Amino acid sequence: MQWRGMASTVFLKHAGDLVAKRGGRIVNLDVTIVCEAPRIAKHVPAMCTVIAETLGIKPDRVAVKATTSERLGFTGREEGIVAMASASVEVPRDE
Repeated sequence: MQWRGMASTVFLKHAGDLVAKRGGRIVNLDVTIVCEAPRIAKHVPAMCTVIAETLGIKPDRVAVKATTSERLGFTGREEGIVAMASASVEVPRDE
């Protein structure tokens, strides 16, 4: 219950801070959203901007795309949304 209603940027910022704390730097981020509705295409530029600002990277380093599950499973029944992300992280070499 303590996290209910919390903005997702809080969790994203925390993840970015954990990477930085270990000496890493997020280089690229690729996000895929699986849902039947809502249609997100018109929101993609704003989503990239918010994600980039939250992580302190350039918006052109963030890719957001969406797909459907072809009406299969809980996403197909519009009972939820799935988000998957993959990040490229640069870490300093040990000298």
